[in-house]
Amino acid sequence: MSVANESISREFILLGFSDRPWLELPLFVVFLVSYILTIFGNMMIILVSRLDSKLHTPMYFFLTNLSLLDLCYTTSTVPQMLINICSTRKVISYGGCVAQLFIFLALGCTECFLLGVMSFDRFVAICRPLHYSVIMHQRRCLQLAAACWISGFSNSVLQSTWTLQMPLCGHKEVDHFFCEVPALLKLSCVDTTANEAELFFISVLFLLIPVTLILISYAFIVQAVLRIRSAEGRRKAFGTCGSHLIVVVLFYGTAIYMYLQPPSPTSKDRGKMVSLFYGIITPMLNPLIYTLRNKEVKGAFKRLVTRIILSRK
Repeated sequence: MSVANESISREFILLGFSDRPWLELPLFVVFLVSYILTIFGNMMIILVSRLDSKLHTPMYFFLTNLSLLDLCYTTSTVPQMLINICSTRKVISYGGCVAQLFIFLALGCTECFLLGVMSFDRFVAICRPLHYSVIMHQRRCLQLAAACWISGFSNSVLQSTWTLQMPLCGHKEVDHFFCEVPALLKLSCVDTTANEAELFFISVLFLLIPVTLILISYAFIVQAVLRIRSAEGRRKAFGTCGSHLIVVVLFYGTAIYMYLQPPSPTSKDRGKMVSLFYGIITPMLNPLIYTLRNKEVKGAFKRLVTRIILSRK
């Protein structure tokens, strides 16, 4: 019998670190502050990129997509986590769990491809500057962004369906902060080897292949940057690409650790913390990384603030 046929109204218990109540207050503060910074930082990037004509370029188009993705990514899990930390009943409805699983998977997979597209954009801009406007034209950018979103949501439909078809046999305690595939597979009372193999294969496609292509792109980018005679040009190129590379390392590093390591009962707490890192901390850090290291974004933000102040006088 599938999960859907067992009980649509079932509530799942999200254990998190409920066995360590002294962690709840620090975690609540971290989650709340991170969520507020994520909302503010990513909204700022979206507004600045859309309202400042100087940022109407492919790079900032993809950065806007990343910010929108991170907003939805964290909103799918963090509010429920904050509610559960403050509550004695740390539960989530069946429908809420399904929604979390689907959205988290879809947006996570979309980000895997989107970061790859952003590295391709930087590769073309630095290694093929004379052909940049021809290769990265508006229609091409829209097609690449659409491909990222469609691929992510299509994969989520498949993985969510396979995961939710596993029989639970009465188990309802999810040893995690939110509904994620590895945690839900542990609830099943049947052999999940096939599902774990499928998850590993999909993770290789969505994690290892993109990150390999990104690293190859950056190998060519470094070679091209080193050939730039202007010290200012090299600094600007390394600054822009360095921001993206930091995001790549943070996201792919933690995701690979979570999805491509062999299952181990001794590493379950580390797995929870790692998933919190790529699910909460990384979306918060993305706007900070792109703004603090980017003069164009900082300049656009100052112009936007000045425009708002002058309009009120």
